[in-house]
Amino acid sequence: MALFLSLSLLSVPFAAEARIRHYKWEVKYEYKSQDCYKKLAITINGRTPGPTIEAQVNDTVVVELKNSLLTENVAIHWHGIRQKGTPWFDGTGGVTQCPIVPGDTFVYKFVVDRPGTYLYHAHYGLQREAGLNGMIRVSLPPGESEPYTYDHDRSILLTDWYHQSTYEQSTGLSSLPFVWVGEPQSLLIHGKGKFDCSTPGLKAGLCNATNPECSSPYVITVVPGKTYRLRIGSLTSLAALSFEIEGHNMTVVEADGHNVEPFVVKNLFIYSGETYSVLIKADQAPTRNYWAVSKIVSRESTTPNGLAIFNYYPNHPRRSPPTVPPVGPAWNDVASRLTQGEAMKARQGYILPPPQTSDRVIVMLNTQNEINGYRRWSVNNISYNLPDTPYLIAVKDRLNHVFDQTPPPDRYDSQNYDIFSKRNNTNATASSSIYKLQFNSTVDIILQNANTMIPNNSETHPWHLHGHDFWVIGYGQGKFDINSDPKKYNLVDPIMKNTVSVQPYGWTALRFVADNPGVWAFHCHIEAHFYLGMGVVFEEGVEMLGRYPTSITGCGDTKGYRRP
Repeated sequence: MALFLSLSLLSVPFAAEARIRHYKWEVKYEYKSQDCYKKLAITINGRTPGPTIEAQVNDTVVVELKNSLLTENVAIHWHGIRQKGTPWFDGTGGVTQCPIVPGDTFVYKFVVDRPGTYLYHAHYGLQREAGLNGMIRVSLPPGESEPYTYDHDRSILLTDWYHQSTYEQSTGLSSLPFVWVGEPQSLLIHGKGKFDCSTPGLKAGLCNATNPECSSPYVITVVPGKTYRLRIGSLTSLAALSFEIEGHNMTVVEADGHNVEPFVVKNLFIYSGETYSVLIKADQAPTRNYWAVSKIVSRESTTPNGLAIFNYYPNHPRRSPPTVPPVGPAWNDVASRLTQGEAMKARQGYILPPPQTSDRVIVMLNTQNEINGYRRWSVNNISYNLPDTPYLIAVKDRLNHVFDQTPPPDRYDSQNYDIFSKRNNTNATASSSIYKLQFNSTVDIILQNANTMIPNNSETHPWHLHGHDFWVIGYGQGKFDINSDPKKYNLVDPIMKNTVSVQPYGWTALRFVADNPGVWAFHCHIEAHFYLGMGVVFEEGVEMLGRYPTSITGCGDTKGYRRP
């Protein structure tokens, strides 16, 4: 193994200056009580969230992953890492690799080529919501610095937490009648929450409020007068969140690895798959602690707010603040969420200008549908199904029979589709077809939201693109007008991201260059929505790739391929 790694690194740019960051992980189920309720969680070396990967720009990260789940496959996606030259290590089961079977060890190896805050998480079934997640911090090389200053650096991962197992949830989602996963039981702040153990109907012994895993909230300790960079990531399975720290403003400086023209917020709206860096100064009365609060927005949820303690040293870290936690914004305040999105611009001096025109425009209508009575989510009336053979292998080896060859549509019938009314939508189709993009072409994606199959209901969807960053060039409410709305695009200083939200009954426009050879997923980051078909796949420049490693084979039509 050591010889293989050292020989392969000879072809990595900047290898002489860069380091290898080697991680050895074992993934397995363990009983955890993160919110005081005992349930099975997927851990990495006994931890959830898993260990934070720390590296410098151009380092090579090697993760030796052993699957000890016993009865489940697994794959881990490195969220925000573009995988330039290594698309087979993107970690998307069914798209870029065969999943890792129980008992096997798989080696991921990739270069982190940009500074910033990123994530990793399971990308197989619903495993992400079982706790298989963590953060990635990529720092600048020695001698370089960000265009902002701070004294200390902290990371906070926000998640939601269900007491049902992923097996129970996936069974309900795939059943007739349809059983929705419902609202999460708790919100966790860096793996810690507090469920009310006096809730009626709980089985004896399952909930213990004195368990040391949950008896005290997560603590962020600060020294008065110092400025802190908080790297905040969200890997919720369902919830959009508002995050705030009582009595303190936050200055947004980074989004998904890109420098933001600084702007101040009282509360930060953050969607699943997003990361932000905010600067916060410990400039309030140092004689007490303060609340940090996460709250569900965009859904009328019954889930209690997540709480942590913003601890001013030398106050005791478990000393509760003397105040009631902030209640946060109204759950249905769409205008404030749009305002934050529109305020986000690329920082002056760090603007990567987008191409001023695009070669292709794909309008994607997000709808809830039914197929043969089964509830699904769809794009342009097509619900996405993964094939048995990963797309990357199928496209590279021209195994055209393993997935649908009819290309998915670039449009929907916007003239006749009323996005504001409940539609019948029982005529959707399922497909494994993919979008074939001309290499190096500029592509616009318009995400159009609509009413679900529930009257007067439209949901917020965070969409994540693998293998690329994109420019967020426009937001709007109502139906996108392909003739007039592009005139309002921001083509001067748009922020680049890898995850963006589309608000209820609204649209979001993004632009990217198809310049990364590979096969890449683009999907809603709500776990149950992607499971139910809310995603697409892009293919670009696969013929330019060298031979893929045989370690990604072993399923579908690759069962007979030689494995090392």
